[in-house]
Amino acid sequence: MGERTIIPLIDQRTAGLPIPGATATPAPGSDLSDTRGRPLRDLRISVTDRCNFRCTYCMPKEVFDNQYAYLPHAALLSFEEITRLARLFVGHGVRKIRLTGGEPLLRKNIEGLIEQLATLRTPDGQPLDITLTTNGSLLARKARALAAAGLKRVTVSLDSLDDAVFQKMNDVGFPVREVLAGIEAAQAAGLAPIKVNMVVKRGTNAHEIVPMARHFRGSGIALRFIEFMDVGATNGWRMDEVLPSADVIRRLRDEFALVPLDHSAPGETAERWGYAGPDGRHDAALGEIGVISSVTKPFCGDCNRARLSTEGRLYLCLFAANGYDLRQLLRGGASDAAMGSAIGAVWGQRADRYSELRASGRVDPHTGERRIEMSYIGG
Repeated sequence: MGERTIIPLIDQRTAGLPIPGATATPAPGSDLSDTRGRPLRDLRISVTDRCNFRCTYCMPKEVFDNQYAYLPHAALLSFEEITRLARLFVGHGVRKIRLTGGEPLLRKNIEGLIEQLATLRTPDGQPLDITLTTNGSLLARKARALAAAGLKRVTVSLDSLDDAVFQKMNDVGFPVREVLAGIEAAQAAGLAPIKVNMVVKRGTNAHEIVPMARHFRGSGIALRFIEFMDVGATNGWRMDEVLPSADVIRRLRDEFALVPLDHSAPGETAERWGYAGPDGRHDAALGEIGVISSVTKPFCGDCNRARLSTEGRLYLCLFAANGYDLRQLLRGGASDAAMGSAIGAVWGQRADRYSELRASGRVDPHTGERRIEMSYIGG
């Protein structure tokens, strides 16, 4: 028999960092900056820690089995609590809200939360960019209701068009055709522009890079290739399974004419490339691809994202080990001013730059504090 890998199950969700003392309450409508001058613009909200897939790089089946203890419903933030927090974040600079999980469409009546969030406005009266990331399994039946509730667009995770490869990666035998049907339903419902995210693992699905690009080219859907990341401690991450984004681009340029595109927004994680037409310039009808290079080309320097867990912990980095407990303040009767002060104090002392440190060799991804799992905090 081969040597077994034993993964210690230490529940990091129980750990919470104390809220740092606030020197001043941020004025309503004022933007926040961290210690590196990075503003707060993007809030990613996990609405559930459950998922119906068991992707090996996120929720491996040997860890997340039928004995795994998920959060009880009473521990989850209610939709009203999420909306209150979102309103406070918007008052201090957030312009985009992304709903994540786990699989967010598993949260009962998620449309009701979207309806509440869709009523929020920035201090200058603008609506928010409300998006959702999904594995696509429930999208075909929910796309129309999501759009009617006020969702603007969706990002769908799809790691291969080859059914055998995809079913092996999601590890529950879910077929590609149903994810594609969900994407088609989202397009029909007007949830656009749609993005498709493909996590690339060397030796697993890297041979699917060109077929995926060929399939979505000219479809109006932007395909993004994501380097396999060392999120959490259960996905067995190894550097030799990372296919650098530079190699992804080389493979694509062997097949297609590509031209570099500018970032579409400050803090954008994807490096964008457009398909070129016969004149050598970007042909918008053919669309674009993107690469997200958190491992080989970190973008910590302009990261403007905060993450709120389904139980109300505020995390300042995808690779963090602990979060700040906002639920305790919410349920303890804290005023909006006190909550805003807490958010400002947490963001104001933020100095996170894990990917930069990993890339420079100053941290070892296999040692140190056990990082939070992606299934708990969202991507």
